[in-house]
Amino acid sequence: MFSKACEYGIRASIFIAEQSLLDKKVGLKEIAKAIDSPEAYTSKILQQLSRNFIINSDKGPHGGFSMDKKHLEKVKLSSVVNAIDGDAIYNGCGLGMKKCGDDKPCPLHAQFKFVREELRKMLENTSVKSLALDLGEGLTFLKR
Repeated sequence: MFSKACEYGIRASIFIAEQSLLDKKVGLKEIAKAIDSPEAYTSKILQQLSRNFIINSDKGPHGGFSMDKKHLEKVKLSSVVNAIDGDAIYNGCGLGMKKCGDDKPCPLHAQFKFVREELRKMLENTSVKSLALDLGEGLTFLKR
């Protein structure tokens, strides 16, 4: 459903949020290891997240990646998805057809339209902070 880059972006955001709640900044290597992603690929994803003001990137000896604790509740999964994949997930056809819509629907159009709308609601209502708290409490995991 999400691109591989988006999956890594969501995982990285959750990990960085969890560490930020502990007042820690994290480096690229630590993030890549925590989310089981290649470093070079993770670096590009983190650049996108930083450019979209989802994470902070500080250079230097006390640098690293972090998120502002005061604004963590406001960062929704939809922001991360939009930063990496755009809004295509809300518009795509369930069968991959290029021209599918209410006027010329594919066989799955009505059902998939409902699924897309529920996905949008979930992404817009789920904060990265809530997911980071679950991770910190050991209720969820970023890799197996």
